[in-house]
Amino acid sequence: MIRDKGIATRRIPPIETISDGVFGVAMTLLILDIKVPVSEMIHTEADLMAAFSYLLPKFFTYFLSFMTLGLAWTGMSTQFTYLQRKDLKLTWIILFFLLFVTIVPFSTAFLSAYINYKFAIGLYWLNIFLLGTLRFISWNYAHRHDLLDLEEKEKNAAQKAMNKRIIIAQTLYFIAALLCFINPYLSIGAMILIQLNYVLAIFIKTPQNAPRWL
Repeated sequence: MIRDKGIATRRIPPIETISDGVFGVAMTLLILDIKVPVSEMIHTEADLMAAFSYLLPKFFTYFLSFMTLGLAWTGMSTQFTYLQRKDLKLTWIILFFLLFVTIVPFSTAFLSAYINYKFAIGLYWLNIFLLGTLRFISWNYAHRHDLLDLEEKEKNAAQKAMNKRIIIAQTLYFIAALLCFINPYLSIGAMILIQLNYVLAIFIKTPQNAPRWL
């Protein structure tokens, strides 16, 4: 609580706290789409294994979305680390980014329910695209308005590296989404491989003057 002239006012939580909370809830909601098979329908080991096999597409999409949110969270959290200050416009850009974070559990459930349909994969890809677009906008806004706590050499290197990273990632996701015209599981598998590449930094090289997290 902050007191001003005897009047108690509630401190507004910083956007970082709100962001962590939104991501935590969204990542938790992902697992709620996977339900344990109804026991009344299970009478033998074969029945149980058959029922579990029906859940495999849901686990597939769950892993995909957990990785999606994990990458989005690490990227945004690190961006917060280098923000020396924020203004109202940047706060709203980040809030719109969090809006599409909250949609991920729905797009995941929609994809797992209609995994053989191209439209479901297209809708999921659109969710990923909007997440990447808002991250791109928020980073570039912070760079243009000198909101980053970085030296000039680091700032310019980070700007180029971040833009390149997001553009390449979104291009790869788009190509992966197009693979649904061949096979939907191939499309989802390609998205997961793209995410693993960024997690393990297999084909990523950080520019010399850029911060180590890029």
